[in-house]
Amino acid sequence: MNKGPIDVLGIGNAIVDVLSKTTDAFLVEHALQKNAMQLIDADRARYLYARMGPGVEVSGGSAANTIAGLAGLGAKTAYIGKVAKDELGDVFAHDIRSLGVKFETPPLEHGAPTARCLVLVTDDGHRTMNTFLGACTALTPDDIDPTTVAASTITYVEGYLWDKDDAKAAVKKAMDIAHASGREVAFTLSDPFCVERHRAEFLSLVEDHIDILFANEAELKSLYRASDFDSALAAVRRHCRVAALTRSEKGAVIVSGEQLHTVAAEPVERVVDTTGAGDQFAAGFLSGLTAGRDLTTCGRMGAVAAAEVISHMGPRPERDVSALFRARGLA
Repeated sequence: MNKGPIDVLGIGNAIVDVLSKTTDAFLVEHALQKNAMQLIDADRARYLYARMGPGVEVSGGSAANTIAGLAGLGAKTAYIGKVAKDELGDVFAHDIRSLGVKFETPPLEHGAPTARCLVLVTDDGHRTMNTFLGACTALTPDDIDPTTVAASTITYVEGYLWDKDDAKAAVKKAMDIAHASGREVAFTLSDPFCVERHRAEFLSLVEDHIDILFANEAELKSLYRASDFDSALAAVRRHCRVAALTRSEKGAVIVSGEQLHTVAAEPVERVVDTTGAGDQFAAGFLSGLTAGRDLTTCGRMGAVAAAEVISHMGPRPERDVSALFRARGLA
């Protein structure tokens, strides 16, 4: 791995999450697909917001959550994502910069407001996400700073960006710069429905442009149209340098060529909210990888970070994850 002065640069949809407890009956009543992310327009966002229960606002977005987790672990980080010049945009920028993350993407001054995601969490801890992309859709190749990309050991990208052509072009520009600079590109498939929308392009990316892939079992099976995990595993191991594959309570599998490492799930007393589980797994894993740890240790670090975040509401850690690593002999 060719180390740079920045450990990980994240590129994603800059979103403010509104988290609220709900019931399965509410999801059915409003035709919401449980445990999935759906894109909604401004009218639908207003409609759902008026009918959901009390909410808690926190800065979010998949890649931003991962970068926040990495920053909390002491990694040197940067982030590229578009917010508007409005109140929620100011909240997002303040939150991520307060963690020590380099965030210099110019805000959108005219147009859509800052993105927000209405996250409905049922009693079983599963989350149903309804995302109004707003200013996120204004991310363009001009927002990609070549100097920051070239300085980053790993550029980490969320698959959700593939829903907009300009953002897709921005990501491709960043990938090209990273590889031309001898750096690596990590990619998360984000969501099974996201994979279904962009399967052909994602397959091309995984085969030719991605060094490190993050996916859960459902996403991986969707990508390869596989009926079982083992078939999907056999397919992905021919492509990326490393694939970190999560399987909920079954733990995770890390594959790199002929190497295969199985990691047990970290015990959790009670699952409160699965929002951010994959994001924090990636944070723990990448913190280990950029520090030169072996793949099994990286997977264990990811599992510990994921377990911490699902034990409370919200997509970002509340406890000192570094201390949890030390307690398990991982630091």
